Amino acid sequence: MSENLDLVRSIVEAWERGDFTSAEWADDKIEFVLPDGPDPGSWTGIAAMGEAWGRRISTAESFRIAAEEFRELDDERVLVLTPVGGRSKTHGLDLGQMSRKGATLFHISDGKVTRLVPYFDRDRAFADLGLEG
Repeated sequence: MSENLDLVRSIVEAWERGDFTSAEWADDKIEFVLPDGPDPGSWTGIAAMGEAWGRRISTAESFRIAAEEFRELDDERVLVLTPVGGRSKTHGLDLGQMSRKGATLFHISDGKVTRLVPYFDRDRAFADLGLEG
């Protein structure tokens, strides 16, 4: 198993426990991209990533994420397939019942995540990356 895969596994394990507080793994100039969902955009830097990520997960009560599969795409990228659950604060819908299958793409250089791209729609991630589902 590569160092990049080990790094991503450690990040996702914290997220699975509901711990989104650490950014030790992030490059100071990390690019955080939300390509789809209700609030798409791109931000640069750890503070901006924290604000954007916080807004996204604050729309759900009991937000939870779990890794379904880790795919090492090349020497710099790891894709994590992530079914996402929780309950929408706005609509009261159980996100798990909506069968939302997401994915998160990690770009890594010199032991730090330089670009983080969480997708709401796994099919969009596969299409963007030219992968088969």
